[in-house]
This record gives sequence, structure tokens and C-alpha cells, in this order.
Amino acid sequence: MTQRHPYPHADLQGAATRNATAAELLTAFAKSAPALDDLWRHIFDALADAPALINEIDRLRAGLSTARYQRANLIAAIRATLAAHDEGEDDPLFYVRDELHAQHRADARHAADGSR
Repeated sequence: MTQRHPYPHADLQGAATRNATAAELLTAFAKSAPALDDLWRHIFDALADAPALINEIDRLRAGLSTARYQRANLIAAIRATLAAHDEGEDDPLFYVRDELHAQHRADARHAADGSR
């Protein structure tokens, strides 16, 4: 069974394209109605916010994806630890320690290269 994402992602590239198109159309309208310059300025200011918001959404999506991946890996490590405990392994917590260490190294790498 295919799992569907409960909150489908908005098309950010489409939103950016529509925003640019709206700005172009408004520029043409603003030239034809200079008496409404104050009104146009408010609309242009609102449109100017969109690129920063799109970038923020993209950054947050990447962070959420990383968090989901780390969570899945931790759950797998926990399950391996429980199975190892049930089988009487000498060091069943190895799996959790190993995963936490791997995630710590990955976080340190991301912090060092500024990608987080």
C-alpha cells in the first residue's frame, strides 16, 4: 500500500513563478494608473515578501526531512536494541549508542559546513 503524505507539499516553484508573473502584470497596471501609486506600493511590498517565505519553507522542509530520517534511524536502532536484549547479547545498547554517535557526527558536519 502506498503511503500518502498527510500534508502534500505546495508547489514552491509554481508559487515563485506566479509571484513573478503577478509583479510583471502589476508593473504594467501601475504604469497605466500612476494616481494609485500608494496602492501599488502596498501590493508590490506584499509580493516582495514571497521569495523570502518560499526560501524559509524550503529550508524548513529540508530540516523536517532530516529530522524524520533521524527519527526513523533511531526507531530502527531501538528495535535492534530490544531484539539484541531478547537474544541475550552482551551489549544490546550498542545499536542506540552507534546511531546517536552517527547522528552527532552528521550534525557536527552540517554545522561545520553551514548547511543547517
